[in-house]
Amino acid sequence: MPRHSETRYLPYTPEQMFEMVADVARYDEFLPWVVAVRIRSSSETETVADLVVGFNAFKERFTSRVTKERPTAICVDYIEGPLKYLKNEWRFEPASAGGTEVFFSVDFAFRSRIFEALAGQMFDRALRRMTDAFERRAATLYGISSSSAQSAA
Repeated sequence: MPRHSETRYLPYTPEQMFEMVADVARYDEFLPWVVAVRIRSSSETETVADLVVGFNAFKERFTSRVTKERPTAICVDYIEGPLKYLKNEWRFEPASAGGTEVFFSVDFAFRSRIFEALAGQMFDRALRRMTDAFERRAATLYGISSSSAQSAA
């Protein structure tokens, strides 16, 4: 059961960070291993989406419910797919010197012992690639170089 949480300071507004993370339809444009996205439904407060994640020859589809509390929080809950469960939370708080403190946590488990073993071996590296991809995406969207976005944790 891989679990991870961290806090990062990023030089963008909470609203900018919220918009970027809430834009699930574009995840396949910048997140590693996300090869396709299908939005089942979307509103101001909730999105239900299918994501296809590919690792070499393996491809799996999973469905999540994204609950949005503009501009402070996004919670992702697992609906169906190859996992036992998935819980992912984002919180965006204004930093005292400007920018945003981004709190991120993820907790999940695979149904398959094989995937669980692979995830355990690669989890830290994969998570770093994903969080770095969000930082690079923010820099692309909002015009501040990723070198100015420093990790706080």
